[in-house]
Amino acid sequence: MPRIEHMLKDGALNEKSMSRRGHLAERAMVLDMRWAPLGLLPLSRRLQTLTVAMWMFTIFVGPWILYLTTSLLLLHPVLRWPVLLYLAWLCLDRNTGDQGGRRNGRGWSFVRGCVLWNYFRDYFPVRLVKTAELPPDKNYLLCAYPHGVIGLGVVCSFSTDAVGVRKLFPGTTPNLVTLRHGFIVPFLREMLLSQGIISAAESSLRCALSDPRGGRLVLLVVGGAREAQLSEPGHYRIVLRRRKGFVRLALQQGVPLVPVFTFNEHRVLSQVHGSAMTTFKQWFRRVFGFLPVVPVGRGFFSFFVPHRLPLTVVVGAPIPVERVAEPSQEQIQELLEKFEKALVDLFHEHKEKYHPGEYIRLIVEE
Repeated sequence: MPRIEHMLKDGALNEKSMSRRGHLAERAMVLDMRWAPLGLLPLSRRLQTLTVAMWMFTIFVGPWILYLTTSLLLLHPVLRWPVLLYLAWLCLDRNTGDQGGRRNGRGWSFVRGCVLWNYFRDYFPVRLVKTAELPPDKNYLLCAYPHGVIGLGVVCSFSTDAVGVRKLFPGTTPNLVTLRHGFIVPFLREMLLSQGIISAAESSLRCALSDPRGGRLVLLVVGGAREAQLSEPGHYRIVLRRRKGFVRLALQQGVPLVPVFTFNEHRVLSQVHGSAMTTFKQWFRRVFGFLPVVPVGRGFFSFFVPHRLPLTVVVGAPIPVERVAEPSQEQIQELLEKFEKALVDLFHEHKEKYHPGEYIRLIVEE
């Protein structure tokens, strides 16, 4: 009997006897995670995954590592001096995020246009859809939903040039808005400012929206931390009806409101739940002032890595707003209802295109 037949008969044909390609093509289930055949993946897909994983790690873990590294460098007899100089610069430059951003919010083109953002874009992929013109003679307050766990669609669309936002809306300067906490983290703040990201402080928003040159696209993810806690695959759940601050700001500045909706944002990441996690989050909020999210992505070892699902960011038509220095509650409520209707209409107009054949709802929370 030929040797191979003998091995098959005795059950002795093991992994070493199988062809390398056949072995790599298998998928093993480990801790409920399905491993991809790395040997068969093209290099571009590996780079896409690596780029997204690095970015997620930088955002969620990076601040703590940077704080620790900076503290340790201060103990070094030589390296402490450049670090001290940088910290002195940080103190002098601490208000830049609250004053319209670096270089009047434009950031640096070589950072926004870095090739790594193309890998980030192609991982999902991310696409930006324009439904109406935004003439650059005005400033605009773009209000995005849903928040998701971290808002990956709007991050790629408005803090990078990977999807061509400045080509789609020529003459404009996009500014993504984020928490102030990021602008006190050494070195991380430089990355944020170089991307044209600005602080969510009211003074920051007023500064950007009152830019006399016009063309500012200030993108605010309105739902915030509360909506992030609600983000789970399934129906869209957004927090809107008690979020009146952005409406008051638009009235006082006299800038148009623009609804923005990202399809599939709530599906790319979920969260860790449980009583222990709830206790930790409440403690974190008391100590640091904001409610954290703990993301869960593709599996146990790659929980930082989101699922590969297309993210489509749809920018709606601007809602004209007349300037009112001291808006009444009735005026605020009227504009809020007008914005809600525009957002819901935008969702229903496009949901069949991006969720074909699915029964999916948009639930507006208080």
